[in-house]
Amino acid sequence: MGQYILRRLLQFIPVFLGVTLVLFVLTRVIPGDPVKLLAGERSQDPVVYEAITKAYGLDKPILVQYVNYLGSIVKGDFGQSIATSREVTTIFKEKYPYTVKLALAAIFVEIIIGIGAGVISALRPYSFLDALVTLSTSVLVSLPVFWLGMLLQYFFGIWLKRWTGATLYLPISGAHSATFPDWVHLILPAVTLASVSTAYAARIMRSQLLEVQGQDYVRTAYAKGLSSRAVLWGHSMKNALIPVVTFVALDLGAMLSGAILTETVFNWPGIGYTIFSAIGKRDWPVVIGSTIIVTLVFMVINLVVDIGYAFLDPRIRYDESKA
Repeated sequence: MGQYILRRLLQFIPVFLGVTLVLFVLTRVIPGDPVKLLAGERSQDPVVYEAITKAYGLDKPILVQYVNYLGSIVKGDFGQSIATSREVTTIFKEKYPYTVKLALAAIFVEIIIGIGAGVISALRPYSFLDALVTLSTSVLVSLPVFWLGMLLQYFFGIWLKRWTGATLYLPISGAHSATFPDWVHLILPAVTLASVSTAYAARIMRSQLLEVQGQDYVRTAYAKGLSSRAVLWGHSMKNALIPVVTFVALDLGAMLSGAILTETVFNWPGIGYTIFSAIGKRDWPVVIGSTIIVTLVFMVINLVVDIGYAFLDPRIRYDESKA
């Protein structure tokens, strides 16, 4: 196991270099001049323009700029925002907790509703409930996330407010207000973010549980006289959950990378919305720095998921001799 973890950690290096190189090159070839943003009205002055260009090292070859940037990253310096002159790490520490809250809330919805619906559907195959789950998941998968978000905003934030006389509705924007507790602001964006993933989780749970229920060891458990509940929770669920846990864990990593569409629709002040705004402003230090950090987060979560296989299923072992 130790050699496997070491090998996976070493694999982080080429992935990290590839991500940083692609991001760095893209920000240099995309139209837009960050120096003019920094200089403002003084950008027409050649002296000011040249001074800012040299101060940020933009006068050097792109390869030299990239190497210098890698050196800064190793030291924990991701640069300063061009638009606000704030440290990128400071901005990330300020915005990322909002993304974490949203991701955890969405994963909670995904686990409770997705896995629950999948179990109910598998225990009663081809029933009305099974058909309802299948239809619901098909609809959720086909709906664009941003459109679903706007639909929920209209129904729960505008239509419901008018229909109830402003006594029962949900906030449709932001993370704080004087009217609602902070956790209420999480409801609509969390449901929106979890919608497609919940549908997939339900489908995976249903198919895996149906497959496991037909295995010999499950039939043997029934033959021993165990109750349906004991067989389900003591034998079937543990193996059926392995693909579901994998999907949910990787989905959590993706959500922690910043849900740009959901955060933008609901004006949620997370890292996804921050990156989206920075792209519009050509604030490349924020774009590159934030993307690199969330990429590292995703890789670490992916490693944790792989290691967790061995704890979920004793049959899975990482052979040290082949590491």
